[in-house]
This record gives sequence, C-alpha cells and structure tokens, in this order.
Amino acid sequence: MPTAANRLERRKARTRSALIAAGQRFIAEGRLNAPILEITQAADVGMGSFYNHFASREELFVAAVDSALESLGDYLDALTADLADPAEIFAKSFRIVGRLFRLQPDLSRILINSAASLIESDHGLAPRAERDIAAATRAGRFVVEDTDLAMALVTGSLLGLGRLLLRQPDRDCAVTVDDMTVGILVALGLSRGDAEELCSMPVSLDAVPETDGDG
Repeated sequence: MPTAANRLERRKARTRSALIAAGQRFIAEGRLNAPILEITQAADVGMGSFYNHFASREELFVAAVDSALESLGDYLDALTADLADPAEIFAKSFRIVGRLFRLQPDLSRILINSAASLIESDHGLAPRAERDIAAATRAGRFVVEDTDLAMALVTGSLLGLGRLLLRQPDRDCAVTVDDMTVGILVALGLSRGDAEELCSMPVSLDAVPETDGDG
C-alpha cells in the first residue's frame, strides 16, 4: 500500500516532469527569455513548486535539454545495439537523427536552439558520436587525427542539416540526410564506396522518442 512519502515522491516527480516538458516546449519555440510564471502556467504547476526543483529558468532549460538529448541517445543505443562496426554505428546514428528532424520537429528545434548543449553536453549525441569516431579510428575504419576537429565537423553539419530540412519542407529528407552522411563519412576517412554502402542500408525508426518529460 503506498505510503504518504511515496505519494509525495510521485507528485514531486510529476511536477518536475511537467516543468521539464514545458521547458522543452519553450526551447523549441525559441522563447529562452520567457518569464518563470509563463513556464509554470504552461506546466500547470504553482510558482512555488518551480523553486522546489530548479533555482532558475536557466537551470530548468539545462535539465530540459539534457533530458531530450539523453532520451535521443538511449533511442540511438537501442537501434544500434546489434551492430559491431563502429563506422556503421556512427553512420546509422547520424542517418536516424537526420530523419528525426522531420519526424520530430519539436525535438529538432530543441537541438537547433540549444546548439552549444548539443556540442558540449555529457548527455545524448556528442559523447556517443565521439565514442564511435574514436572506436572507428582505432579499428582502421576512420582516419582521424584530431577528434575534437572531427566533432566540430559532425555537430556543425548536423545543425546545418536540421536548419535546411526545417527551412525547406519540400526537400527529400532521406536523400538529403544520406547524401550528407556520405560526405561526412568520406571526410572522416572512409572510402566513398564504403560510405555509400553504409548509407544504402535500411533505417528503421520504431518507437520514435518523445521529447517531453524527464527522459
């Protein structure tokens, strides 16, 4: 039988989740200077409840971005768990994220409107991409002397790709994403033939991740 303490913890978790979901919506809309009162109203929680969880709007937005990134990272891990080739893992992950710019426009706007977090966060895409690039280099699949430079190339390309797909809704998403992925793989040292082969493989997008909540 649930105790009063358990009910309190569940209520606190629901409040935090509602605030994070609201924070994600404001980030997606580019409303990074929205008053805390507006955020709490959107989350349908009291102003006092906000400060039980976050010290500032900025702290909420960091948590909201981290939650979205980690949810996306877990999704990529699940879809690449059966792969052994780190170059294939990297390619498939990039191709999935690229397609999500169309399938999950709110998620894509969160990524675009929090570009620094995408590059610098310890959650989500950046650490996984860095891991896969390093592993593919050790395996002789990539030729990368400066991982930081490679990460700048990858994250900058991803952000540019997202903006392009949102700005041109009639552009063929799959073709655009795969062409971009081929170019990045070649830049990382893979032969064009191998890059095109990796990008010709089918991509499954089962259970597209939600952006709302605490991951």
